[in-house]
Amino acid sequence: MYNTTKLMFPKTCYTAFKFRSVFSEFPFFNYVQSKALDDVLYTNKNFVACAPTGSGKTVLFELAIIRLLMETPEPWRDVKAVYMAPIKALCSQCFESWKKKFSPLGLTCKELTGDTEIDDFFEIQDSHIILTTPEKWDSMTRKWKDNCLLQLVRLFLIDEVHVVKDATRGATLEVVVSRMKAVHTFRTSQYPEASLSMRVVAVSATIPNVSDIADWLSNENGPAIYLDMDESYRPVKLRKVVLGFPCGPNQTEFKFDLSLNYKIANIIQTYAEQKPALVFCSTRKGTQQSAAVLAKDARFIMSIEHKQRFDVQSSVVKHPHLVALGVGYHHAGVDLSDRKLIEEAFTLGDLPVLFTTRTLSMGVNLPAHLVVIKSTMQYVAGSCQEYSEADLLQMIGRAGRPQFDTSATAVIMTKIQTREKYLKLMNGIEVIESSLHSHLVEHLNAEIVLQTISDVKMALDWIRSTFLYIRALKNPTHYGFSADLDRCGIEAKLQELCLKNLNSLSSVGLISMDEDITIKPTEAGRLMARYCIAFDTMKQFSKVSGTENLSDLVGFLYYSREFSDIQLRMNEKRSLNGLNRDKNRVTIRYPIDGKIKTSEMKVNCLIQAQLSSIPVQDFGLTQDTAKIFRIGMRISRCLSEFLSQRVKAVFSAVVNSLILAKCFRAKLWENSPYVNCLFGCNFCKLYVQILNRHPPFGNQIRESVIHLPKYDVMLEQLPRYSSTTAEIVLKVSLKNQAQLLTRRAAQDHHHASVVIGDADNNVVFLQKLTDVMLLKGGSWSKKIDVAKAMKGDEISVHLISSEYVGLDIQQKFTVYYSTFRLFFSLFKCSFADLGNKRLCNHFCKNKAFCAHDCCKVGVTVTRKRSANQETSFTSYLKDLRSRCDTFAPTPVKRLKVSKIPHLNPHLILSVALSRLLNVLYMSVGSQDSQQDLNQINTTSTGHSKSSTALPEQAALCKNTSSLQIPTVNFDLGNEWDDWGDFDDDNLMHASEPALTSYMTAQPQIQQSSHTFQSLRLHCDMNTVMF
Repeated sequence: MYNTTKLMFPKTCYTAFKFRSVFSEFPFFNYVQSKALDDVLYTNKNFVACAPTGSGKTVLFELAIIRLLMETPEPWRDVKAVYMAPIKALCSQCFESWKKKFSPLGLTCKELTGDTEIDDFFEIQDSHIILTTPEKWDSMTRKWKDNCLLQLVRLFLIDEVHVVKDATRGATLEVVVSRMKAVHTFRTSQYPEASLSMRVVAVSATIPNVSDIADWLSNENGPAIYLDMDESYRPVKLRKVVLGFPCGPNQTEFKFDLSLNYKIANIIQTYAEQKPALVFCSTRKGTQQSAAVLAKDARFIMSIEHKQRFDVQSSVVKHPHLVALGVGYHHAGVDLSDRKLIEEAFTLGDLPVLFTTRTLSMGVNLPAHLVVIKSTMQYVAGSCQEYSEADLLQMIGRAGRPQFDTSATAVIMTKIQTREKYLKLMNGIEVIESSLHSHLVEHLNAEIVLQTISDVKMALDWIRSTFLYIRALKNPTHYGFSADLDRCGIEAKLQELCLKNLNSLSSVGLISMDEDITIKPTEAGRLMARYCIAFDTMKQFSKVSGTENLSDLVGFLYYSREFSDIQLRMNEKRSLNGLNRDKNRVTIRYPIDGKIKTSEMKVNCLIQAQLSSIPVQDFGLTQDTAKIFRIGMRISRCLSEFLSQRVKAVFSAVVNSLILAKCFRAKLWENSPYVNCLFGCNFCKLYVQILNRHPPFGNQIRESVIHLPKYDVMLEQLPRYSSTTAEIVLKVSLKNQAQLLTRRAAQDHHHASVVIGDADNNVVFLQKLTDVMLLKGGSWSKKIDVAKAMKGDEISVHLISSEYVGLDIQQKFTVYYSTFRLFFSLFKCSFADLGNKRLCNHFCKNKAFCAHDCCKVGVTVTRKRSANQETSFTSYLKDLRSRCDTFAPTPVKRLKVSKIPHLNPHLILSVALSRLLNVLYMSVGSQDSQQDLNQINTTSTGHSKSSTALPEQAALCKNTSSLQIPTVNFDLGNEWDDWGDFDDDNLMHASEPALTSYMTAQPQIQQSSHTFQSLRLHCDMNTVMF
């Protein structure tokens, strides 16, 4: 092994004077840093460093940043470097360190972690160094073509690149790196003369196939340079010990893990050498149980000063009895303040033993002389799995940090049956493989939306830029391919894999493919990519029927795959069951049947508890709730926009999804009792007392609420309507516009969604209105066509705020449609005997009660007949016309009736109309139509009595059932085909007509003419008001 002290080089030989402050913590670079110095600091080539944990690899990132600054002239306005680490703890650690180191140089750092927020581009606009996670940077780069800021990235730093093999997070890291390579290629092709390049620097723990990583990170100049340093170059000598313990065939993993708690005291006493020890446990509860057992079994020798510091620290933390005995535990469920105190005490050496979970091994820099891995099994999604070799090396790497220690020991506690296996693993290294093939469908959709992929050939080209392609060529069996395949065969298999996933996307409507396999994204696919939604979750969305209420949509959310890593722990069930059902306290709005048994039921319970403002005492549940709501905000927004794309029979689901998305953002139900828009003075005082704030605080809250937007919605129907459609005018305005012009409490991006639906659950209209738009115009109005619904004429109007509860408006409005058009369409068969009709062109508001006869009965259209279909009645009309040529044409439309001997025409018409009214009366279903027909029947009957006074007519009315009623035809003849509607101003009106007995001989020609006029006039007097 090399003597590292002789190979450390002074920093003054390699860095400019103004960059010395960056490395003020140590005077020399160690061996690993010195070996990488020339390639990192004096070239722009891509670089990969593979070195043991604790060898100072973070310094290589700082050297790369300095290289970027050295070759960029000041001011460094457009300099952007991105640091990407697998966990937020690493990002926070580097952020705190680099903020101190680079702020004197004029560089600003921005930590960009957490779940997806859509409007984050402004956060990085003025930042030089961006620290983020793969998931966050994935969401940012999914729209890099829409924002030039991402194209300004000149340096891309990847920490812990070996995480690319992780089954859940590795695929995201792999896709992000490949996408950044695509950004570089696009920028180079667009601006070849600018010679703008993006450099990639990656570091990793010891892995055997670092050359594959270098091939993956290649550019147009070839593969990246890599530095491979094995464990022999470790700055601190590490002793590795594997201990095997007996485990019976009937002993469960849980019992075996408990039995190891009683072995830890002896191991610490043997290997710790009175120095800090770090014990890794598989579960949160395991850390607490092991700490409690050790506190009983072991006693640590402490000085008086040491005990005094312990007394101060133990009085603050939640587990003082353990800390007072020199034992602490640390995991994500511990309060942040407690975690900081525990980390500080362990760093100073005041806390001899710290129990923690695997998360701490991912980069939190805590010193330890001894690292103990209690059991090689971990609990993942409710089942036991072995730690991967990368995880074991990561945990072992926490031992012997060079700035804290000179030697270290690592102890692995496992079953006696697996002891030899782990002894070999400590000497051998696990090959890093890709996990992209298991998560290909989501990332394919994202690239299709980015237009990186538009056909299957381009999909294969994209695959060639991934680590999956590199490893599939070298180890095809790991990915399900035959070992005998050559490069072409493997590429064919990869293309087949792409096509399979593309068909899955197409089956749900996320993409569209034609016969030539040309691929285009759909609006649903764009939403999936924009909000980073899993494919299984989008399949759940496609199952929404459209009639779901708020409770049903909450059910759709908690089954989302994004919540699959939320685990249900045994010690949480009691608290969750109390939130679900408890007679002595407030519980959730929609109780869950039975006990809480699954993680989905846990997610459902925590969502409702937060929205109901029910306090959760368990800190672990509080943390899970925060994570659920970070994820739930984007899932609920995606669901609301996904349903908004559909129109038919989804109104109820759209409204409730918009309300649910708003509730997730506000963390309150839409009708929560805690919402009070107009605070009074007494309420302000109470509010101040509850929050333990000084009195002005209540008035400030009230002022903010007053300056929230207050909306007003008005609807008015226009007189243009028919039996199938109507026009309404929607107007939205701000009641407090004057107040909002002086001050606004809502953000500029705040908006309200206006949704109108009909009785058939169809979405009639949907529009987003921003407050800025309403303030500029004073109000907003829109003409809307409303189609008639089958189940009623009432429409529902909802105005839903995007962020605030208590501002929503809900109204009902009844739309009026033309009664004749509906009446005529329903009883078309009844009018068939009266000839063909068409609707008139008048725009009367109520056609049933206007003065136009044509509005009531329609306009007659001639029924065309062929020549060979001439009837006796037509011959009679022709003969009648020829005999009446000498008479002046009458300006009215005439009824043409076949005459039956010995019948009064007035009586015949009256009987025909009465029968028609009876048929229509029995067919009408609605109450209003029945009332109208009753009025019509009464009027007709009264008039008929006044016009039939002869005794023989009364006698004939008694025998109407035996009469043969003639067919009445409103046929005007060929010469009247071009007539329009009735000329209402020139209609002829007659007084009571003279009654003539038709029981005698045949009338003459002139008598016949007057008879037809009399019939027409009498019909006008008995007109039915349709």
